[in-house]
Amino acid sequence: MRILPCFFLLLFFAGSLAAQKTMRPDLILFNGKIWTGEDSKFVEAVAITGTTITHTGSSKSIKKLAAPTTQLVDLGGKLATAGFNDAHIHFLDGSLGLTGVDLYQSNTLGEALETIARFVQQHPEKTWITGMGWQYNLFEGGMPTTEALQQLDKITANKAVVLDAYDGHSIWVNSRAMELAGISKDTRFEGFGSIIKDASGHPTGAFTEAAGSLISKHVPPLSKEEKLDALRLGMKHAARLGITSIQNASGSLEEFELYETLLKNGELTVRSSTAFSAGKNTTEAAIQQFISVKNRTRNHPLLKAISIKFMLDGVIESHTAPMLEPYSDASADGTNANSDFALPLSLYQELLNRFDKEGFQIYTHAIGDRTVREALNAYEKTGLLNGSSGRRHRIEHIEQSAPEDLPRFRQLGIIASMEPIHADPGNIEVWAKAVGEKRLPHSFAWQSLLKNNVHLVFSSDWPACTNPDPIRGLHIAVNRQTPEGLPEGGWIPEQRISIHQALRAYTSEGAYSSFEETNKGKIRPGFLADIIVFSQDLFTIPATSIAQTNVLMTIFDGKIIFR
Repeated sequence: MRILPCFFLLLFFAGSLAAQKTMRPDLILFNGKIWTGEDSKFVEAVAITGTTITHTGSSKSIKKLAAPTTQLVDLGGKLATAGFNDAHIHFLDGSLGLTGVDLYQSNTLGEALETIARFVQQHPEKTWITGMGWQYNLFEGGMPTTEALQQLDKITANKAVVLDAYDGHSIWVNSRAMELAGISKDTRFEGFGSIIKDASGHPTGAFTEAAGSLISKHVPPLSKEEKLDALRLGMKHAARLGITSIQNASGSLEEFELYETLLKNGELTVRSSTAFSAGKNTTEAAIQQFISVKNRTRNHPLLKAISIKFMLDGVIESHTAPMLEPYSDASADGTNANSDFALPLSLYQELLNRFDKEGFQIYTHAIGDRTVREALNAYEKTGLLNGSSGRRHRIEHIEQSAPEDLPRFRQLGIIASMEPIHADPGNIEVWAKAVGEKRLPHSFAWQSLLKNNVHLVFSSDWPACTNPDPIRGLHIAVNRQTPEGLPEGGWIPEQRISIHQALRAYTSEGAYSSFEETNKGKIRPGFLADIIVFSQDLFTIPATSIAQTNVLMTIFDGKIIFR
């Protein structure tokens, strides 16, 4: 009677040994400095089998695991970390931007006009010209003027032109686009945003917030295949930047279906967690569809949608983000002193209660300090009403916040989701003038949030940014300077953070924010094999040299997708 159990035990061990022999690593990285994601813990090598990290350790011990078919990659002493997680991005919009006019590198109005003219000449077949990336400081007063409209008209002839600002909250269009949309001196817009007009009442070609829909609804829609091609371009761009995970902050059911198509085709090379956009026009039918998608994708390792996104305000540059005190550059008559909320607070609270009860995580776009406070108030009320906790609700951007509100993030379990690139000192002139000296110490308050033990996640907000590269974001987070080292000593240097803290915000904290901290965001056995290799050691080079670093290799789901 004792022999039979022992016999089966021997069979079990024999089977285990056979499994170990057949489960040799597919890929081994060795001779590197591999940051595991813990403060000061590094290993030399990592073994990957299929899509999963199976072993970490010394180069000698890990190389012993290799089979004849194992791919061996000598890192040559280079630094490797978990892949970047862009925790707030508009990936389809950014990808589509790669196919239009790129104004992100235009530092003057003249440069912008030259770029537009060149694109028009290169695409004679297009009747509508679209693009993005212009900055407010290209124009006197911070917004496109009548003079700029006249210059734009000269180079675009009979083509309609629609150009998004780098932050996605304003558009600049030419006269032909306004003509096709029926916009005139008499046109009025009732809602969140405005048609910017000159002293004589004529539209200047600038539209803020929802007023931009007066134009954008006339832009011919793209086909599904055109959108898929754009996403393919976007994924290649992400691989070059070392981005292996994204959290899509303004998704739709239609857009989600595009990712499902790529997944079905085996083309998806970025893990995506989508937040569906919701607001006053969201129907019950749409809500039921959101719930259905959430329930069937909750635990998918590549593609899921478990979150809802609300827009509660606009941006500081256009004075559409409510502040606790008037804007510092407000006119004496009160013009631009403050703004209304993008969504009435009572409706926001109602929708928040509903989606929280349905088990969704919530993203709330809140940039002004008054909006941040109201978002915290609403989350607190919802938690008390529904008795819910652990949802990991988030506030997005938090460019301005009152110091007394920061501890509430931790108390309420709210994640602070922010973009270092928005604090690039080279692009904050208009922003800083509106905020004023008194409030500047509390601007982009990363260090203050971390001192309050808040979960801080980083992202790009692409295409609503001047540069989606996480390395540029790391540089700004650590230095609060431009790549050229300006201003000397850093802009609001007390809010700088360490390279360890910044990398965590781009990796493991990003995984936490999508409920995936147990299987990605660090380099350890059992975690998904998303790894990037750098040209420089971010932990030992001078902090001011971070911006000169490049991604040399990107591994996604156990496969090298960029090298």
